[in-house]
Amino acid sequence: MEVIIVNTALELASEAAKFIKNEINTKPNLVLGLATGDTPLMTYDKLVEFYQAGLVDFSKVRTFNLDEYVGLHKSDLNSYYYYMHHNFFDKINIQEENIHLLDGFSEDFNQLAKNYDKLIYENKGIDLQLLGIGINGHIGFNEPDVKLEINTHVTGLTEETLNQNSKFFPNIEQMPKQAITMGLGTIMRAKKILLIATGARKAEIMARFLEDSSISTSTPASTLLLHQNLTIMMDLEAARLYLKEKKMTINENNNQEYKNIIRRFSTI
Repeated sequence: MEVIIVNTALELASEAAKFIKNEINTKPNLVLGLATGDTPLMTYDKLVEFYQAGLVDFSKVRTFNLDEYVGLHKSDLNSYYYYMHHNFFDKINIQEENIHLLDGFSEDFNQLAKNYDKLIYENKGIDLQLLGIGINGHIGFNEPDVKLEINTHVTGLTEETLNQNSKFFPNIEQMPKQAITMGLGTIMRAKKILLIATGARKAEIMARFLEDSSISTSTPASTLLLHQNLTIMMDLEAARLYLKEKKMTINENNNQEYKNIIRRFSTI
């Protein structure tokens, strides 16, 4: 596991986008797993900048999104279908047939979930999965529970997640109470995982996640500690408690290629 710490959320977006760009340039037909929410927005903006500058080509890239709200049509401004097209897909040269999104308005979610996992398998799995993390440790919409699902499935949303995401809706009553999400097995089968976290509100969960040496269903993200190719990027606000607990100091990075990185280290 590699941990990369940068000063600001903007610098993190630059480094995360660079990481993804390099993976695409190495493998033009990369299968890319994508996340939504606040955290990846600046990363998508930076990837659009790279595309407009001719530094990356998305024409052969295939994408699979992590999740979608149950009950929202793709035309809904709060759907992740809209989010992805509005913030990313409509601004790059990705082919529509290479975009795979879960349908929150499906008539048969069980069959949808099975077909989604099958389609990922038929595309030889996800090469790089981009993840955020919830303040309760969820990834995708895999919420803390007494058991965790392996495959893509419908799940209820916890009160913490509802409160955190309610800002995107007129009021919390109008927010969907369920979502369909990749399961932890689907996520863990990705060949590489990039987890990004920004802001002070993520500091507590990142310190707990990285300090805990056990796997717990109460912190679904802890499953990632078993992955053999995990990269974690945090801004200084998200990393501050972890640095304090580890009694780490910041080492300035003088490498111009990675000028935003102020600390980079590997850990088990």
